[in-house]
Amino acid sequence: MPGSTTLGPGHGVDAIEHTDAQRMTGVMRELHRLLTATGPERITDAQAAALCGGEAGARGELTAWVERVTRELERATA
Repeated sequence: MPGSTTLGPGHGVDAIEHTDAQRMTGVMRELHRLLTATGPERITDAQAAALCGGEAGARGELTAWVERVTRELERATA
């Protein structure tokens, strides 16, 4: 529904403005690009670990999660 996007696991539900959801989608796309990039723009393993609460080696899980959430946001904001 244009105007808001509902996010929630089925328990508590939060709604954000449609334009905010579109902006979040763009941020998530860029994060995914930085996680999967090669070269100097790539998020380092240390940075990825920091984003995962200090869990070294969680880059793959973070990348998959970002990709999944991005797809869900794209569907919700289409």
